[in-house]
Amino acid sequence: MSDIDRGRRELAADEIAAINRTHLINTPLRPADLLFMFGTREDVALRADTAGRLWREGYFRWSIVSGGVTPGSEQSECTVIKAAMLAAGIPADLILEEHRAMNTGENVIFSLPIIDAALGLHNIRSVICLGNTWTARRYPMTLHRHWPEVDKMLLTVDSFATPRALWHTDAEFRRRMLHEWDKIERYKAMGFIVEWPEA
Repeated sequence: MSDIDRGRRELAADEIAAINRTHLINTPLRPADLLFMFGTREDVALRADTAGRLWREGYFRWSIVSGGVTPGSEQSECTVIKAAMLAAGIPADLILEEHRAMNTGENVIFSLPIIDAALGLHNIRSVICLGNTWTARRYPMTLHRHWPEVDKMLLTVDSFATPRALWHTDAEFRRRMLHEWDKIERYKAMGFIVEWPEA
């Protein structure tokens, strides 16, 4: 289905409710060993500022930023996001870097050896996944596929003026949400992600 078709797709109230209930979740936050910043070109400053706030409030000890070079840019997403995190006050020596990933699966697959070499995976017991609202639980679902042992929390942000629960009333918010929502079952069937939170 094209993004144009998604923008025109009729949504029943029960489907909207299901998306809000199962996809648009934030988990309660508590201090974690690691903040996982998934690559993006959207709302970078907002993500970095949120990470800075979490750092000041003692919510993570280390972080990793993952994201490669995307079309139209000479810098990796990691480079751009890390610079914003530094500007938000997070110490450089606490930020691990992964510069090759081109999708969420690679974010995790390429980051795990970096985390292991720098910190030891056995020393990381809890992770906060920070990313865009519309991608939502696909972040921890991907992490859970490759790193099931670690406890995962999810915090999402976006710059839409429209409240999250009313995403379907904003054309662009709706397009992004449905684009991600439509991937979930297909990605589970392909083994890219696994159910999270577990029932």
